[in-house]
Amino acid sequence: MRICLLASVLFLAACQVPSVAPPLPEWQSPEGRDSADLGVIRDLRTGERLSPAQLLDRLSGAPRVLVGEQHDNPDHHALELWLAQGLAERRPQGSVLMEMINPDQQQRVLRAQAATAAGEPPADLKEELAWQKGWDWSLYGPLVGWLVQQPAPLLSANLDRAEIMKIYKSRPKLSGKASTGAEVRKALQDDIRESHCGLLPKKQIPAMLAVQQQRDRRMAEQLKKAPQPALLFAGGFHVRRDLSVPLHLQDLEAGQGDQVVMLAEVGKPVSAQQADYVWYTPALPPQDHCAKIPRKQ
Repeated sequence: MRICLLASVLFLAACQVPSVAPPLPEWQSPEGRDSADLGVIRDLRTGERLSPAQLLDRLSGAPRVLVGEQHDNPDHHALELWLAQGLAERRPQGSVLMEMINPDQQQRVLRAQAATAAGEPPADLKEELAWQKGWDWSLYGPLVGWLVQQPAPLLSANLDRAEIMKIYKSRPKLSGKASTGAEVRKALQDDIRESHCGLLPKKQIPAMLAVQQQRDRRMAEQLKKAPQPALLFAGGFHVRRDLSVPLHLQDLEAGQGDQVVMLAEVGKPVSAQQADYVWYTPALPPQDHCAKIPRKQ
């Protein structure tokens, strides 16, 4: 009887051991260091504040985790590597997908993974992958370098340039109700206008919308067929629950159990309609990109 009681006590004690997580990276961006939100992780459905270890615990059971970044914020890239490593410690990773990898790079990526697994890693990984200049290697290199060393396949989640040009010209029709609603399309069109500083000719907006939505549909299609558990890294707008990839997953009947984590700079609030979790980081100095564009006199 005493042995059984002791075993029960030890079992309960073991269950109460708090989850641990890898050490967090140091903050790099300069703005918002004195914000009360800095470093806060929040469950947007309940308002609960989570520790990094608790976030990993909640994400580890999801079939798909979608992580949204601000492309130029170094803290977001550091946290993405942290998330990838932390999740890998909790369960075997099925696959990792990146917006930054195009289909025409896929075989290069898989060859680099195979060579690394065989003990012959590429001497210049950036060159081997034909990494695109538009994605700053100094920011993406540490994450990609680590992922190439892992057994889980690193997969493309984007369109090739030739596909984009074809979509721009033909504007194929999307199927599904969730991603094609009038409110969704209007919000995306408004963002396209704003991101182009209001200078985009009106007649180009439908084509730009088609490209945006087809990119989201491609990410959803890739996620649907990727080995689970799957992890996607993409721009924050692409992973928004109310506008982007999660809606396309619904239309593909593949969105059950997915979790969306938004990495956001302090001062840029995220709602429960947009994501499941938000993690607030320091911010980069504000820039007026539109002011840099020459105006016609």
